[in-house]
Amino acid sequence: MANTQQIKELREMTGAGIMDCKKALEEAGGDITTAVESLRQRGLALAAKKAHREARNGLVQAYIHAGGCIGALVELNCETDFVAHTDEFKELAHDLAMQVAATNPSFIGSDEAPEEVDPSQACLLSQPFIKEPQKTIQERIAETIAKVGENIRIRRFARFELGKD
Repeated sequence: MANTQQIKELREMTGAGIMDCKKALEEAGGDITTAVESLRQRGLALAAKKAHREARNGLVQAYIHAGGCIGALVELNCETDFVAHTDEFKELAHDLAMQVAATNPSFIGSDEAPEEVDPSQACLLSQPFIKEPQKTIQERIAETIAKVGENIRIRRFARFELGKD
């Protein structure tokens, strides 16, 4: 049986709901690491179920790196205007704009990229997330989909660097 402290710790680590945390801990026999992995897998499964749903709302997020020499714009879409105004969605948009500024990807997903490129470098969705390198950007998006309950899609992005074309 999961205790309150374990549930609180797992919730802080993952952002999952209380009942989801309790269930994951019970299934994992109280092991936090196993429970985190279980919640991650559930989030990916939930994201896959929602992938076909239309995402036409959202926002455009800008990120300007310190010094003002590098900037990025990302259009991130979700299903409703309500979700577009949540803190989770805004944080994801900010993280994605910062990722684009830092890593300069060429493509959103590997389906757009030629076979000869390394997706973990050239494709935004396949890149390791700069704040948590053990996760990919696709996994970071799936986590937010699990939290907000809507499909989320990167529509486009642009990166600007002073003095470069």
